Amino acid sequence: MTESSHVPIRTCIGCRERATRSELLRVVIGSDASGQSVVRPDPRGAAPGRGAHLHPTTGCYDLAVRRRAFSRALRAGEALSSTPVAEHLAAQQHLAQH
Repeated sequence: MTESSHVPIRTCIGCRERATRSELLRVVIGSDASGQSVVRPDPRGAAPGRGAHLHPTTGCYDLAVRRRAFSRALRAGEALSSTPVAEHLAAQQHLAQH
């Protein structure tokens, strides 16, 4: 395997399965309209800061929420709202149906 054919592998914080980075949705800590820290989707993978990866499915999202994986993976000292990620996944699912 040559250096140019290296494919980054990441672990989904929901199901804990490994997948290529391109198959997963990156999430980062951001702010909502009121300035509170929240988990934000980073579909382009270009946002600064520590990121975590998640399969873009409601199943993996629900597992991550149940396990409180967002705060742990992003090393946040507080519980974070992941509503923006849920809204992003719902919008993507809606687009896929049409």
